[in-house]
Amino acid sequence: MDLSNLRPAEGSVHSDNFRRGRGHASGNGKTAGKGHKGQKARSGAPRPGFEGGQMPLYRRIPKRGFKNRNTKDIVSINVDMLEKLEAGSEVTAETLIQAGIISHARDGIKILGNGELTKKLSVKVNAFSESAKAKIEAVGGTCEVI
Repeated sequence: MDLSNLRPAEGSVHSDNFRRGRGHASGNGKTAGKGHKGQKARSGAPRPGFEGGQMPLYRRIPKRGFKNRNTKDIVSINVDMLEKLEAGSEVTAETLIQAGIISHARDGIKILGNGELTKKLSVKVNAFSESAKAKIEAVGGTCEVI
């Protein structure tokens, strides 16, 4: 059984293309599926979620904060974390994940300058702080922005 093979049980799904109000034989004659009388049986019935003038649920529940859709998930690493890597190695997102220094690199990696570095490394990430760049280049390493 695959998700691509799933189908509703035979006869359990009604299509929405049947004609309403075309007599009893159609199965949707007389009240055309709207029941008897009431506001929802009439034309101009209220929109979904309308509660008859009562403050609707979506307005009663408190709203908190703001979710920026354009935010970037940039992982920051200090230069002292690069000490775990072998001298002379090339540092990329993949090598940092393999070494267990970071768990993901969704939108980018930035190297920050906290700590000391004693190994010569070739670092290729999205961004560097000025102090991190100076520390990497001071020990003979290279910084490349990708």
